[in-house]
Amino acid sequence: MKSAREVVLAWIDALNNRDAEAIAVLCHEDVVNLQMPIGDPSIGRPAMLEHFPRLFNAFPDCRVRSLQLLEDNEWAILEWELTGTWQGMFFGHQPNGHSIKVRGCEIFQVANGMIKSQRGYWDKATWFGQLGIPLE
Repeated sequence: MKSAREVVLAWIDALNNRDAEAIAVLCHEDVVNLQMPIGDPSIGRPAMLEHFPRLFNAFPDCRVRSLQLLEDNEWAILEWELTGTWQGMFFGHQPNGHSIKVRGCEIFQVANGMIKSQRGYWDKATWFGQLGIPLE
């Protein structure tokens, strides 16, 4: 069975390959992904198959870089940096070609070698400000 660290490293690879299917396979059927700046959690593997393609469509060149990865049993904390160029619809806004460079943190709970829960913390004001999207 994969450790929490191994699962998170596979998640990074899947995200950088823009492979929502590979991300979904890493998740429990009832995974809960709560991105704190958004507020409403995505629940279940099918939600992952909706969430990540929207990100990949908006930022088809997106890349996440691990800045720090800590593990304690079933928990892993990933400090990351995300870069990309806005080329598709994002939160109801048309793309303008602006680039982003945002840092954040994900806390993963991994049970039986699969992601059970994920909480993301990142600065919405910085991300949206770089794109020229007003905070609503």
